Amino acid sequence: MKLALGTVQFGLPYGIANTSGQVLPQEIAAILATARSNSIDTLDTAIAYGDSEARLGAAGVEGFKLVSKLPKLDNGVQSIEPMVRASLDRLGVDALEGLLLHRSEDLSGPEGVAVFAIMAGLRDRGLVRRIGVSIYDPAELQAIVPRFAIDLVQAPFNAFDQRLVRSGWLERLQHAGVAVHTRSAFLQGLLLMRPDIRPAAFGRWSEQWTAWDNWLAKAGATAIAAALQVPLSQPGIDRVLVGVDSELQLRDILHAAVEIGPTPPASLATDDLDLINPARWNSK
Repeated sequence: MKLALGTVQFGLPYGIANTSGQVLPQEIAAILATARSNSIDTLDTAIAYGDSEARLGAAGVEGFKLVSKLPKLDNGVQSIEPMVRASLDRLGVDALEGLLLHRSEDLSGPEGVAVFAIMAGLRDRGLVRRIGVSIYDPAELQAIVPRFAIDLVQAPFNAFDQRLVRSGWLERLQHAGVAVHTRSAFLQGLLLMRPDIRPAAFGRWSEQWTAWDNWLAKAGATAIAAALQVPLSQPGIDRVLVGVDSELQLRDILHAAVEIGPTPPASLATDDLDLINPARWNSK
């Protein structure tokens, strides 16, 4: 199963389309049970995701591979191992499948060599299996991949944001043996919204939305299946992260993931960061 489960909603009321707030413990248990029974084997979390790690640990993560992320290293490189050990305790596991830096600048910056040495040491000792970075822009990789032997990259990728392919970085990572996990398949749910409920703040991209809506209508495709086809159809992508607010949402995603339908054309993609980078939405 190429799908993986993102868990930010377990620890925070996250997402522009989220109307139900933080996921309740009983719903987390139901989501994880459905994920297990449908061969989803990877959970993605982070120290910065509120109490996501603690809630996962309380629910039980047997049978899952865990990927977590370090926050900005404000307390220096010496804080890395204590943070990782605290994550392991919260999750109730002996090792992480992956350890990522939430800010790639912590690796590409002046302390990068020291940061990598500590992360590699954790990998050598078996506390983590793979190390790497979470990025917002593939251009960040130019200062990292030639210098450091990372194993895993997480990046955004969807119908509107195809920079990972267009930049050539997906192919380069594949050739380098670096695993790739992608997020934001639904652009925080915007790609799934009907035109009449799409937030007015995104009206400035009416031409983009019209092209998407018209293609869906012409192709006879559902938005959820079409959005999933974009990352799932890329052979260089190892896992496609999806976040859910409920077990029912996960079932809908699982059903859509096996639908046979057309893949949206690459011509729908845009390089407008104000649209494709959610970190910029609140600043506009």
